[in-house]
Amino acid sequence: MLRRIFITCLTLFFLVPLAHADSLKFSNIRLEGNDRVEGSSVRAVLTVKPGQDVSLEDIDRDLRAIFSLGKFDDVTADVREEGGAKVLVFIVHERPLVREFRFVGLKKLTEEKLRPLVTMRVPGIYDPVKIKQSVAAIEKLYHTEGYYAVKVTPELKTDKRNESVLTFNISEGTKVLIDQIVFEGNHVVTSKELKNAMMTKKRWIWSWITDRGTYKAEQIPYDIDLMTSLYYDRGYMDVKIKQPQISMVDGGKHMKLLFEIEEGPQYRAGSVSLVGDLIKPRKELEPLITLKEGDVFSRTELRNSVLALTDLYADQGYANVNVVPLTNKDTEEKKISLKFKIEKGALIHIEKINISGNTITRDKVLRRELSLVEGDLYSATKIKTSRSRLKNLGYFEDINVSTSPGSRSDTDDLNVAVTEKPTGSFSIGAGYSSVDHLIAQGSISQANFLGYGLKLNASATLGGSSQLYSVGVTDPYFLDTHWTAGFDLYKSERDWTDFSQKATGGALKIGHPLGQYSQGLLTYRYEEKEIYGVASYVTDPSILDQVGLSTLSSLTGTLTRNTTDYRLDPSRGGVSAFTAEYAGLGGTDKFAKFDLSHRQFFPLFWKTVLSLNGDIGYVLKTTGAEIPVSEKFFLGGLRSIRGFRTREVGPTDSGGTFIGGEKSAYFNLEFLFPLNEEYKVKGVLFADSGNAWKESQNYFSDMRYSAGYGIRWLSPLGPLRFEWGYNLSPRGTEKSSVFEFSIGSFF
Repeated sequence: MLRRIFITCLTLFFLVPLAHADSLKFSNIRLEGNDRVEGSSVRAVLTVKPGQDVSLEDIDRDLRAIFSLGKFDDVTADVREEGGAKVLVFIVHERPLVREFRFVGLKKLTEEKLRPLVTMRVPGIYDPVKIKQSVAAIEKLYHTEGYYAVKVTPELKTDKRNESVLTFNISEGTKVLIDQIVFEGNHVVTSKELKNAMMTKKRWIWSWITDRGTYKAEQIPYDIDLMTSLYYDRGYMDVKIKQPQISMVDGGKHMKLLFEIEEGPQYRAGSVSLVGDLIKPRKELEPLITLKEGDVFSRTELRNSVLALTDLYADQGYANVNVVPLTNKDTEEKKISLKFKIEKGALIHIEKINISGNTITRDKVLRRELSLVEGDLYSATKIKTSRSRLKNLGYFEDINVSTSPGSRSDTDDLNVAVTEKPTGSFSIGAGYSSVDHLIAQGSISQANFLGYGLKLNASATLGGSSQLYSVGVTDPYFLDTHWTAGFDLYKSERDWTDFSQKATGGALKIGHPLGQYSQGLLTYRYEEKEIYGVASYVTDPSILDQVGLSTLSSLTGTLTRNTTDYRLDPSRGGVSAFTAEYAGLGGTDKFAKFDLSHRQFFPLFWKTVLSLNGDIGYVLKTTGAEIPVSEKFFLGGLRSIRGFRTREVGPTDSGGTFIGGEKSAYFNLEFLFPLNEEYKVKGVLFADSGNAWKESQNYFSDMRYSAGYGIRWLSPLGPLRFEWGYNLSPRGTEKSSVFEFSIGSFF
């Protein structure tokens, strides 16, 4: 085009007499060749006018302006004699009108994904710049999917009407995954550590499902930052990690990434000091700084020290404290001196607590979970605790606790914004239970009844070997106090292998918090039950003597302590419980029963969690009466030792009938890992051990062992468990493996 403009200007120069070469006048200026482009849009960019003096530079400028409109692939100027007057004619050749886009060669990606990448719209005048950009965008998308050999060739077919079809011919090639990630120059940090830190991974056996091993250029800067952090935490503050060199290996089938690293020298902490507004003696503040003089410098430890100092001040009401770590690098001594400068700011009180987003839940239900009230000093720890308590209610999809300036410079407002989620459910239907086989079930539950935080449960279950009807209500803040009160009513009938049992009863309970994480609960239970239908082969007196009607009147005391981060699905913290029940407040059943349990959660790598659980129980006589068989310990199943059927672990009589034990203990080790975070699906590997024993037997003798795996899903219907347990030493009629599933809280 530039060559055409030059030739046009040169032609004009020779057509016009030399005397007028620097000053031309035209009686008219015309436009020719435009069919679809409005002439007004072209004239709008022209500077030459009829009757005015015009230079060759003016014509050249207008030629360029017309071409810059992007509507033409050729623009020329011509001087003509018409009726004795000179006329300047701009002759244009329009680019074709694109009527349609087509994609040829698609196999791995769909047209729906590619079409939005074409920035030119149809129908529209062909724009080679936009098409070039579109080709680059299409190739980039293929690259993100691992197809680096892709070639995109645009093809324009134009008809006699200057209308065209634009076809993107795509040769996708084969998918190229990362096969090697190699490092050069790393001596302090191993290649394995660097690879583990990276988000980019090399291909593996399941890459065809997970896309692991796909190279993503936008992810590399984050990988370099993650690897750099490893060096910073080991004192290598001058480390340099270059962009990776990419090469193809295995004949172009796979990709190799090479990272070149210059580690540099290691730095240690020099002098460490505190300056500024110190609200406590220096000796009390210094232990919060984990970096000591002579230690290997670590950016993580530096950050932890800043956070620890900030939290201390924030818990004393200094919400706007500013802790600035001032560093001084000595490149000769290889030391970094630290000076923590503290500006405490004003002492802040909470002026107002604003609650929003709760359309069902009453304000008071949220307020009573907050560790702060209006007028309190600001406390970062109490704000974190408040959010955790609100989360553990299970009423909200999202919780945002923030502060904003109050009406005075020394006050802040506490803003609690929540997004509610459904807390009730109604279900009716049929299903299959691994214990009861075919079952019909109906239930109503509401964890936030009437928006007051009342817990309501009513259910009925009819199975092949059991029937259960129950209803219960619990108020965790009875009469707006910190007392918990509630009741349960139930009726059940169950056919065990050796006998059948009916029971009708109820319970009254009252409790009170015993500190931030602990609670005490007293429960009175009254129950009428009947044992009948004992199998002919049962010979043990502990079962035969209890045939018929009996009554239970007992008082149970329970102490619990829960420090988990999220009670519905914990990842850290622990749950401890001690229960003591005394039966003998009237009724025919007489016994004392104790149970102690603790479960601890440990967060590990890649959002995995290790869980350890232990439970030990003991029941004893308080009179000459036998301990009811329903109060003895029968282990096996999802709630104790998996891989064994329910009530299959424990002492038996001479005929092989399980008679229950007076002692029990079992332990569970679980490793949980995410399978699908969006749908809250996890996998679990487990190992269980335990047994139940007679009074005359010793604890932990003849322990039984099992192991297995399962899937857990926090579904809209509630927590689902599907678990396959394997008996590691089957005996007699025991199965080598047992599959079980349940709907309910995880233990």
